[in-house]
Amino acid sequence: MAAPEPAPRRAREREREDESEDESDILEESPCGRWQKRREQVNQGNMPGLQSTFLAMDTEEGVEVVWNELHFGDRKAFAAHEEKIQTVFEQLVLVDHPNIVKLHKYWLDASEAGARVIFITEYVSSGSLKQFLKKTKKNHKAMNARAWKRWCTQILSALSFLHACSPPIIHGNLTSDTIFIQHNGLIKIGSVWHRIFSNALPDDLRSPIRAEREELRNLHFFPPEYGEVADGTAVDIFSFGMCALEMAVLEIQANGDTRVTEEAIARARHSLSDPNMREFILCCLARDPARRPSAHSLLFHRVLFEVHSLKLLAAHCFIQHQYLMPENVVEEKTKAMDLHAVLAELPRPRRPPLQWRYSEVSFMELDKFLEDVRNGIYPLMNFAATRPLGLPRVLAPPPEEVQKAKTPTPEPFDSETRKVIQMQCNLERSEDKARWHLTLLLVMEDRLHRQLTYDLLPTDSAQDLAAELVHYGFLHEGDRMKLAPFLESTFLKYRGAQA
Repeated sequence: MAAPEPAPRRAREREREDESEDESDILEESPCGRWQKRREQVNQGNMPGLQSTFLAMDTEEGVEVVWNELHFGDRKAFAAHEEKIQTVFEQLVLVDHPNIVKLHKYWLDASEAGARVIFITEYVSSGSLKQFLKKTKKNHKAMNARAWKRWCTQILSALSFLHACSPPIIHGNLTSDTIFIQHNGLIKIGSVWHRIFSNALPDDLRSPIRAEREELRNLHFFPPEYGEVADGTAVDIFSFGMCALEMAVLEIQANGDTRVTEEAIARARHSLSDPNMREFILCCLARDPARRPSAHSLLFHRVLFEVHSLKLLAAHCFIQHQYLMPENVVEEKTKAMDLHAVLAELPRPRRPPLQWRYSEVSFMELDKFLEDVRNGIYPLMNFAATRPLGLPRVLAPPPEEVQKAKTPTPEPFDSETRKVIQMQCNLERSEDKARWHLTLLLVMEDRLHRQLTYDLLPTDSAQDLAAELVHYGFLHEGDRMKLAPFLESTFLKYRGAQA
């Protein structure tokens, strides 16, 4: 018979259970009821200006998110600039990149005591880059060169996206504390909102989010010109170079809690055995900002650039056009594959061709590889244009004539963050033959289905319908250009029947 557990141990376990239940208590809900704020606070890195960050639940998707709060004591000043705050956050929601922490939703909350901006961001549970590097060093392991290259490529992919926006988005706070790693190796850059929001607000509202370099241990991430000249994209390149150096050596030693010295940085640089890696990092850390290369050009540096395999190019092509294919096309094609069929053939003069059959090629976990490509772990930025295609004018000044309705606690429509992987469209005439009925089936990337119905009018166009679906949160902004031509063929059939 097993001996009973000691009473102190049982008491400690009960205390931990009680603490866990307390942390999961719901403190507050969003006006729409979708987001539920919990008691448990989270640390998503060095996020300057945030008074509180809590773990929250997305009740629609069933995933954890972060509930962020910015507090303003001057209620009158906040009310005077309420419309500008809305404009900034509405445009920040449009920033969508696989290597950037997504801002899902925001709303304003004003009371007599003060005012808050509450915004919901993606939760990265695996921790920051700094935490990962510390664990790696503690286990007496060296940084894998392949992982270093993959991480640098992902960070530069995000920076290239931000810097190509119109006007360019300057991160301004890129450190190993604001870069996060997902469990699958995906890099995410956080705190993108901070510099944009602080620069957009007038002086009387900046106090809660003013840029302060309070932590001495992070001062080395900021370039020499920081605070003396207007910020440009070169600020982020210097910070990236310091992150790349820290990733390569795992840690740049500081004297206790004081700042990292120039001597420590020089020792870290000289410890690099790869000359290409050293040259890559040194060009990012150039003291003259004009000599620092752009994020896009760094992707072509010889230490990172590689000719992508046909496998990776094919995977990107497959994902971009997956909405045109049946849902289970990978599984069906794999099952129907003839292992004795010829996969490739190399012609040879005056000799039989050299053939490779499917049975002679090792199989790969195709679903896992496609999922990694879809999540952004293997970007094709080396072949991308300097300016991202289809990029909205993020954070551009809004047109003067646009008027926004004011509400006490305004809340915009939910933006759809999931991509569409398959589309089906059906057009039927009503029983009275007076109108046409459109049924649209969208299969999202999480395999959930969305069915929409609509009665067509003679004045409807495919572009207008696609834009309306994005506006009301039924469709991701990136899928609008795919849906419009897909609907156009259906509309041609409709117009032909009307004629």
